[in-house]
Parts: sequence; structure tokens; C-alpha cells
Amino acid sequence: MNMPEITDHQNGIIQVKISMSFPLRWVNSYVLRESEGVTIIDPGPHTPDNEEEWKQAFAELGMAFSDIRQIVLTHHHPDHLGCSGWLQQLSGCKVWMSERSFQETLLMWGPGSTIQTDLLKLFSSQGMPEEWTDQLETHMNGFLAQITPKPEVSFILKGQKFAMGGREWLPIETAGHAPGHVSFYHEESGIILCGDAVLPQISPNVSLMPGSDPEPLQSFMQGLQKLKKFEVSTAYPGHRSSFQHFDDRLETLLLHHEERLAKLEQLIASGPASGFELCISLFSSKLGIHQMRFAMCETLAHTRELERRGRITSQSGTDGVARYYIC
Repeated sequence: MNMPEITDHQNGIIQVKISMSFPLRWVNSYVLRESEGVTIIDPGPHTPDNEEEWKQAFAELGMAFSDIRQIVLTHHHPDHLGCSGWLQQLSGCKVWMSERSFQETLLMWGPGSTIQTDLLKLFSSQGMPEEWTDQLETHMNGFLAQITPKPEVSFILKGQKFAMGGREWLPIETAGHAPGHVSFYHEESGIILCGDAVLPQISPNVSLMPGSDPEPLQSFMQGLQKLKKFEVSTAYPGHRSSFQHFDDRLETLLLHHEERLAKLEQLIASGPASGFELCISLFSSKLGIHQMRFAMCETLAHTRELERRGRITSQSGTDGVARYYIC
């Protein structure tokens, strides 16, 4: 295991790359210092290797775990939330996230969660073969170790400035990639810590998940419009490098999804198709189960948006599989 790459951006923000699985390879954690202690934003998935990475990072930065004042989570995904409970146990610090994001944590991993069976039923109803659905339970269970132990959380209040690193940040709650996702904007400098709400090179995954946001693509696009109201000088995302072309990136992402919707409508116009058939046409069948889940949920987010716009409709056949038709 290598020493995690650490970049001091010389503006109060220290970037620590914490390892995660392919294809993303790392998540950006951010360390903000102040006299009262340290804030860590999105500490990465919990694995034995990542424990060692954090120990090495703290040694390199000349800090102790007892220096952690708080951990702030932009959203509930394991690659962002994962190490927070472990670090909380070591430091006794508070862990903050939005209340909506916490609700999503319970949906995914809380006591009585039915997400595995609900996801299997959804994918089966969309024509996904058993060779894929049979992999879902093992796949979903694989995340449990990455988010254990779970943190005790406090809630970030909407519209109230939030103190980190000796500065006051405005929490901006959006959705689509993750319900309750919070970005943090510092007006004086124009810096935004945007998590996975906006990424510099790839489009954040937008997933329709059972029991979650029923209109995730609409929510995502509304979130991008909301973020356009802020003058951003530099954006620090959850993955890849910091970037300055924030406004351009918002426009590119909006256009990307309109093009994806048009492509889907074109596919359906050529003949009725199930969600799984559309997924394979848009993405590929040569995916592992992790990427296939993302691809399937993203396809369904787009079909739902086309249904909302009145462009397509769905109907279940005698085989119990829903197929999409042009209106």
C-alpha cells in the first residue's frame, strides 16, 4: 500500500486521496484546519488499507486523531461516508450530514432495510435476467463492511451557515446523484466543495432506486440549475481534480442528459423495449455487477423522466416484464 497522495492547495484546503475500487480508484477527502481542530470532509470507504492510509496521512500532516473536531459528509454513499464511524470512535468527534441523506442511509443499510429484495424485484420487472439478479445480494452485502461501524450523526440545518476550517460555508442541498447531497459554498472566495453533485470529467451517476426519490433525473437537473446561481471560482469535487470551469460543467451535464433522453426515445421509437434491453443498448453487457447496477438504475432514471414528460409509456406483458412504448 502506498502513502496517500496529499495536496495542500494553500487556501486552507488539504486534499487527501483515499483509495477505492476501480474505475474511480480514489475519493477526495478534504482536511480543513483551524485552531479548534480539524474538519474532515468525506473520509472514504472503511477498509483496513484505508485505516492505514489515514494513519499515514495524519503522520505526514503532523496531526493526531484527537485533533479531529468534526467529520462532514456530502452524502450517504459508502465511498464518502465509510470511514466516518471508525474515525468518530477514535476521536469522539461529531459527524454531520443532512437529515435527508441520513434517511437514505437507513433505506440502504438501516435495520429492516429491504433494499436488496426491492432492487431485485425492480430489475426483474424490467427484464434483467437471473444471471444478473442472482448477483445482487452478494454485491449489496459487499458494502456493509465499508460503512461499519456506522456513525452517530448530527444534522446540517438548511439555510444556516456551517463553520469549517475557520470559515463560514453555505450548505447547498441538491439531489439526483444522492438525495440530500450537500455542497458547501464560501462566498468570499468563490470556493465550492461540491462532493459528487458536479464532477469535472464524468457525469455523476443518477439512479432510480426503489423507495427513494421517484424522479431522480428531474431532481438532478433542478440541482444543477440551483448551483448555477452561485459564482464559483474553484470547485473541489469528490473525484478527480479541482477545476475552475464550474458554470461550463453545469451546462455540459444538462446537455448530456438531454442527449441521453433523446437517444432513449429514439431507441424506443424503433420498437418497444424493456428497461434491461435499453440499458444494454445505452451502456454494454460487458460490465461487472457494480457497474451494471449503476447502468440499470441510470437507465430507469431516464425512462422515468421521459414518462414524466409524457414522451413514453410503459406496459407489463404476460411475462411480467414492463416494456416502454412511444406515446
